[in-house]
Amino acid sequence: MAIERTLSILKPDATRRNLTGKINALFEEAGLRIVAQKRIQLTEATAGQFYAVHKERPFYGSLVASMISAPVVVQVLEGENAVLAHRGVMGATDPKKAEPHTVRAQFAESIEANSVHGSDSLENAATEIAFFFAGTEILP
Repeated sequence: MAIERTLSILKPDATRRNLTGKINALFEEAGLRIVAQKRIQLTEATAGQFYAVHKERPFYGSLVASMISAPVVVQVLEGENAVLAHRGVMGATDPKKAEPHTVRAQFAESIEANSVHGSDSLENAATEIAFFFAGTEILP
């Protein structure tokens, strides 16, 4: 098993409802450790840059708008196979299709207001972590 790091974002719908602790408890119970964390307010430019990969998709504008509607918590999670472990705890993007014990099944309001974002590969995790954190901010 490999110790990995992945990016996790608690989205505005989660921070607005004060779910940070409950969601992070699920990550920690799954063996993931929070090694960096900060609460920030994304700007339209920053959210647009982060989600630029989706720029041509029809949901891009509403995604950016939702991500700037309230603060987010960006964090780095570390653990064995962290990318897959985190995605497993998050659940399917559509909360109606998510397994009952997952974050999205328990807390998501909709397919867009689905409470969390997580890196989908090790390569993307490295890029996404570097987008929000300097190496000195990650404390194992």
